[in-house]
Amino acid sequence: MRAELAKLVDESAEPKPTVYFDGSCPLCTAEISHYASRPGGDDLTFVDVSAANAELGPDLSAQDAMSRFHVRLADGRLLSGARAFVVIWQTLPSWRWMAYIARIPGVIPLLEVAYRVFLPIRPALSRAASRLGARASNTSEAEK
Repeated sequence: MRAELAKLVDESAEPKPTVYFDGSCPLCTAEISHYASRPGGDDLTFVDVSAANAELGPDLSAQDAMSRFHVRLADGRLLSGARAFVVIWQTLPSWRWMAYIARIPGVIPLLEVAYRVFLPIRPALSRAASRLGARASNTSEAEK
């Protein structure tokens, strides 16, 4: 009983970054599943923004959450795009090398440009990922 209580106290003691992802997107689900399964993945909280009951906070609309990748830091700040990915990379030990590269002056703006190029082709890449076997975590939204 004490061990269970200690675990509950430890888990709630330190807030974790919250990763907002589109669970109706097979490509997005595959990527988030990869991150969640890595060592350190339990140091992140994942929220499927395609779910009807997704809690986003007052400063993130469902439309914004579905159109762009967001991460909320433990202190409440909301980051999006390349900066949001860097939070994930610095949290996961096997991805920290990418976070170090991102800290080189000028790299985050380049990553943001790459992300903005990716956004319009995401639907086509998601369809291709689906044909290759990737599945959305929220199939009720994916079927709409």
